[in-house]
Amino acid sequence: MTPPAGNSLPDLLAPGLDVVFCGINPGMSAAAAGHHFMGRSNRFWKTIHLAGFTPTLIDPFDDRKILEHRCGLTTVVERPTARADELLREEYLLASAKLSEKIEKLKPKCLAFLGKPAYQAISGKPKITWGKQPEPFGGAMVWVLPNPSGLNRGFSLDNLVQAYQELRYDISANQLS
Repeated sequence: MTPPAGNSLPDLLAPGLDVVFCGINPGMSAAAAGHHFMGRSNRFWKTIHLAGFTPTLIDPFDDRKILEHRCGLTTVVERPTARADELLREEYLLASAKLSEKIEKLKPKCLAFLGKPAYQAISGKPKITWGKQPEPFGGAMVWVLPNPSGLNRGFSLDNLVQAYQELRYDISANQLS
């Protein structure tokens, strides 16, 4: 598959999803391949499988299958970089309106930011806690989850799975109420 125009990644979205996982921006290998979370050390696919979002482990080349499980994928900033810390605060702010419009239009139950930097910039809050946030974004409940990147050595796979399970349990509880 040829990379998308501008070496960005296509969103994998549909109306009414349970959760849209929102990465900071595409990594270089993901943008080049045209598939989300392609990096060899990225733990996203394993984490969402072990957390119960998918019954089987999805291969990054089959990333579209995530939609079958009421989950979607997008990024805050479209520009690919080797590391998310290469992004400027202004890039997050410029991307915020477009992301909000997407979320308002497609109405997922939850928007899960993968990592704190993007949500901190968008919300204007210097201190963000992990987990459910008090304010919605684009009409969706907001969660901030640890970034599954292999560069994020602050969270073991078990810690990632636990954090993502909390989101899954919250979504399930909200569907029952």
